[in-house]
Amino acid sequence: MRRHITGFSNPTVKYLRSLRDKKHRKRSGQFLVEGLRLLEDARASGRLPQTLVMAEGRDAHDLLARLEADVVAAGGEVITTTPDILSKITGKDNAQSVAGVFDEWDTSLGALGRSAAPIWLVAQALRDPGNLGTMLRTGDAVGAGGLILIDDCADPFSAEAVRASMGAVFTVQLAQARWEEFLPWLREGTGQLVAASLRDAVPYRGAAYQAPCFILVGNESQGLPEDYEAACDLRVTMPMRGRADSLNAAVAAAVLAYEVLAGLEG
Repeated sequence: MRRHITGFSNPTVKYLRSLRDKKHRKRSGQFLVEGLRLLEDARASGRLPQTLVMAEGRDAHDLLARLEADVVAAGGEVITTTPDILSKITGKDNAQSVAGVFDEWDTSLGALGRSAAPIWLVAQALRDPGNLGTMLRTGDAVGAGGLILIDDCADPFSAEAVRASMGAVFTVQLAQARWEEFLPWLREGTGQLVAASLRDAVPYRGAAYQAPCFILVGNESQGLPEDYEAACDLRVTMPMRGRADSLNAAVAAAVLAYEVLAGLEG
């Protein structure tokens, strides 16, 4: 299906704009992605937008033509509109020439297979969408089985998190759960829970990591609750050689993930 929209007051424009807000995303089960690179990453990973929105007068591009054809073939909708309306939809003055609307997918723990990879990332109460996106990107880089979001985290389908993930939101499995749900799920099978900590911790270099290893990081300002740390199988510490007393949560996850990976492969 194809159509052209020219009015700012069109109901479809209002709906697409609403996807910038978390409450509307949750109600509709859809989210908005801007930019050809992210849309191509999605297509390459097997996900197509339900709706493709393109600015008229845009430069021709082979990837965009292929994406448009795939969306139509899959029964999706292609909308052309003015650059001003597309900017209104995305909320950016310098909006790119294309955006897509995707259905959210299953993010329950039951959708995960812990044997799929030797390393997993787990974030508790991570509130910054940039950090969340960075952890997705790290997960892709280290070949993690997925990113599990515990308790009240930032929305992984927000524009900020999707953009920061550099497309990894489409390549890394996501799950969302409360701690009370996650811990019993983890203990039902094999899995070592590891956290950076100062409590009864050993140096992170050369620690006894075991696959599948679940690397747990906490909230940016509060860190992990004490009882969450106590539930970990292994607590490790990373040296702070300067004045800073801690690393950014996403950076700490990346440093620890590569050390775990080296330990498991060594």
